Amino acid sequence: MSAITIKLLTFHKLIVYIKFMKYIDLELHAPSPVFTRQDLLLMGLKVHDAQLSQWVRKGYLVRLKNGIYAFARDMDQLRAEHVAFLLYQPSYLSLESALSHYGFIPETVYARTSVTAKTTRAFDTPVGRFIYRHVKSGLFWGYAEHQAGGGTFLLAEPEKALLDYLYLNQAAVRSQADFDALRLNRDQLRLHLDREKFVRYLDGFATPNIKHWAMQCLP
Repeated sequence: MSAITIKLLTFHKLIVYIKFMKYIDLELHAPSPVFTRQDLLLMGLKVHDAQLSQWVRKGYLVRLKNGIYAFARDMDQLRAEHVAFLLYQPSYLSLESALSHYGFIPETVYARTSVTAKTTRAFDTPVGRFIYRHVKSGLFWGYAEHQAGGGTFLLAEPEKALLDYLYLNQAAVRSQADFDALRLNRDQLRLHLDREKFVRYLDGFATPNIKHWAMQCLP
């Protein structure tokens, strides 16, 4: 083997080593299990899009959306609530997801549903489907911050979740039969709803149709 060939092989190994070290650096410093490009920039990690794409192809990373990644090794640690918050901001979990969380409805919810002040969107990811429904900025309130799996997410308060649902589903709840079909759990409503807060929040929705059904939700 010639000296030139040996030098070329050594150089090739060095390049591979450098790339591997960059991935190791990512593993050591990037938030786990999920991180964004903005996270990397804030930590001074200069990672090119081509590198991230390569690590996705190799199975090291999973792309949840452009600019948002998860470590493949940590997929079992992902919390859908945190992913929902990261995918589309500003947003907070509400509607069917929050109603199910509080036990207001009996159905198991498979898609994560959120409210956003931005355009209505939906994302299909390796960890599930995420739906974001638009409300005007004047109704973007009534949520609290929570922690899950080391990440933050926002969840509608019980009162706001119920009102968000009635507001965004006015076309589907037009009769007593439609309302009864929601099969709201009266015991859980009694447990979670603050009557005074619910009525106060209801005043923010200037829609008589909502008030008619909302008052039936009070225990």
